[in-house]
Amino acid sequence: MTTFKNFIAGQWVEPTTAAYFENRNPADTRDLIGRFPRSGAEDVARAVASAQRGFAQWSRTPAPLRGDILRRVGDILTTRKEELANLMTREMGKPLAETRGDVQEGIDTAYYAAVEGRRLFGHTVPSELRNKWAMSYRRPIGVCGIITPFNFPLAIPTWKMFPALVCGNACVFKPAEDVPHTGHVFVEVLLEAGLPPEVIQLVHGFGEDVGAALVAHPQVPVISFTGSTETGSKVGETCGRMHKRLSLEMGGKNAQIVMDDADLSLALEGVLWGAFGTTGQRCTATSRLILQEGIHDRFLGMLVDRVRSLRLGDGRVAGTDVGPLIHEESRKKVERYVEIGRSEGARLEVGGSRPSGAGLEHGYFFEPTIFSGVRAGSRLEQEEIFGPVLSVVRVRDADEAFAVNNGVKYGLSSSVYTGSVHTSFRALAELDNGITYINAPTIGAEAHLPFGGVKQTGNGHREGGWEVYEFYSETKVCYVDYSGALQRAQIDTYAG
Repeated sequence: MTTFKNFIAGQWVEPTTAAYFENRNPADTRDLIGRFPRSGAEDVARAVASAQRGFAQWSRTPAPLRGDILRRVGDILTTRKEELANLMTREMGKPLAETRGDVQEGIDTAYYAAVEGRRLFGHTVPSELRNKWAMSYRRPIGVCGIITPFNFPLAIPTWKMFPALVCGNACVFKPAEDVPHTGHVFVEVLLEAGLPPEVIQLVHGFGEDVGAALVAHPQVPVISFTGSTETGSKVGETCGRMHKRLSLEMGGKNAQIVMDDADLSLALEGVLWGAFGTTGQRCTATSRLILQEGIHDRFLGMLVDRVRSLRLGDGRVAGTDVGPLIHEESRKKVERYVEIGRSEGARLEVGGSRPSGAGLEHGYFFEPTIFSGVRAGSRLEQEEIFGPVLSVVRVRDADEAFAVNNGVKYGLSSSVYTGSVHTSFRALAELDNGITYINAPTIGAEAHLPFGGVKQTGNGHREGGWEVYEFYSETKVCYVDYSGALQRAQIDTYAG
């Protein structure tokens, strides 16, 4: 058994608490990956002090050179892609095809960020006064607290850290306690690529210990958090009181709409991938399936038949379609929602239980589950489950479908399958989500486009794409008056 350490002040160090927690394979809990630091506020304070020193150095490094280091990170990730995919699958369960995609997303984000090191544009504009020059530029902010979830152990940290780093900030990284090994290896990759040691700090531990201390630290002006809406609200309260810059990416209750004129075979592949990929543990997962009544029965039958054939198991074994949930509490939560669905009168079409197959008894597996006859407004239809449970809602037409889609407190992703250009463009305009797909599932974000949602999914900021670079930098406006005289803007120019 390996005992891992934090990375603080340029060294791998034990936690000041002297406490550790175990990290086990969710597909087979007999497989112990290692012991990781259960750190505390003192460890966070040491990490922040070091990151401040790293920021002083890194912020003076030219942005194109910062981008060059991230390009090397992308090269290393490319070389180690299969190794990283395997360790991620062992740690959090999703099949290798998905963890390879997780690594590829990090690679894409690295190369995109490297280019942005030469594109941190400001504006040069004419002054209203003679012999006066005016411009703006973007400069780094300071130490960024990076708090990430378990479901994309590599991709989400890269979404947050690469833009923060290319903008010139230092980072204190707190990965989810369910996936500490991936976080450890990711920091090793950053250091191998040449990132100055005090620019990155890794502090393992639990949210109530490390996450809360990082959010509340007065010398951490920027927080980026991905997690539950409930926890995000608490983070927001602290950051609001302390006037911190905050990016929240939280829950979703995403719907795939299938209209009568849709390509049903294509829509079937979309909902299988959207609902049961990552065992439903995505903020963009398809949690609701809204079917127009003309194709409802036929499509539901097609879907149930396919779901019955999905194979559960260790994601490192060829042929596995669905891996385990991340831990026992997640499985119990799914079981509670199955009972809620039954109590609300929804019809259980398939699944609903822990599987009994050989080789599954030591993991946190749960059968892919479908409820039909789900009422709009019911708990099953409204609340985020974060597991392999799909709620099917029957609607009459596009108007009702769009209303059902919009009738939840979340607003991350949506999907419409239709052959109608009219319906497609109505959906793009009317669905109340940060992301809408036409004839594609609710998942599939690309690294060079903004990612995020509306309503209680977030607080208006975006991961990825060009917008995130504005989050991790501040605008400074500069004036140079070379007239040799006092010139008063708005007064001397328009005095008459």
